[in-house]
Amino acid sequence: MRPGHYTELFFLDEATALAAGHRPCAECQRARYNLFRETWAASRPQADEIDRVLHAERLNAERRKRTYLAPVSELPAGVFVADGEGIPYLVLDERLVRWEPGGYTRSIPKPPGADFQVLTPASTVRAISLGYPVTFHPSAKTAASRSG
Repeated sequence: MRPGHYTELFFLDEATALAAGHRPCAECQRARYNLFRETWAASRPQADEIDRVLHAERLNAERRKRTYLAPVSELPAGVFVADGEGIPYLVLDERLVRWEPGGYTRSIPKPPGADFQVLTPASTVRAISLGYPVTFHPSAKTAASRSG
């Protein structure tokens, strides 16, 4: 990926991209980018500043995915978490919806009082908590209605 150019990455949906530490595109998703920027920080930072923070929150010193523990009951819809086996889930209302590369497959109820590894960067979780409306692949809603 070349600095100052488009990121040549594409994701299943916005929730997946946000969990990977990316933001909406400032060019092709301008309205979503502006909304993200407004909810991400009151100072409405420019894309470069957001990208620097997200990059720092994305990787640890060993260049591995940076995560942190949090009670799943306190996380807003649109955040990604992983269970103790590393299986990724999308938080969606009162359920956790299992993510797989081709879409969301099934769901489980949010376990009360359980801590999960949060995959979505902390600053993005804050933006979602403040009202940024994350978009999901259509399979998320279908999977949320299925147990598994």
